[in-house]
Amino acid sequence: MPRGERVNPPGVHTPQANYSHVTRVGNTLYISGQLGLDPDGNLVGPGDAEAQAEQAYRNVKTIVEHFGGSMDDVVKITQYITDLAYRPLIAKPRDRSFGTPGPASTLVVVKGLAAPDYLVEIEATAILD
Repeated sequence: MPRGERVNPPGVHTPQANYSHVTRVGNTLYISGQLGLDPDGNLVGPGDAEAQAEQAYRNVKTIVEHFGGSMDDVVKITQYITDLAYRPLIAKPRDRSFGTPGPASTLVVVKGLAAPDYLVEIEATAILD
């Protein structure tokens, strides 16, 4: 039996692999890495890390709001990028999403993500009141 409630909320593209976008345990949301995919599964901003990050943050927002929360409830993010040059580009949508200072954050530069066109992936943890 699952430890928490596993959900793929409406408004975000259902993952192709066998996992859920979020697992809720009590008031804590563990949000899987979000890509720059719109609700229909189309990549937003091919070749554009800022546009992909913006969409990934929209997905996080959609998920948190599904449970009655807001971006203020996000306490931790991990951002994965495929090139260090994307760092200033992804900072813009992060700051628009959270203001400054934002939540606790980790930035990881990786060799690649699930597909070559994916430049950014963002996972988050939120605690609801």
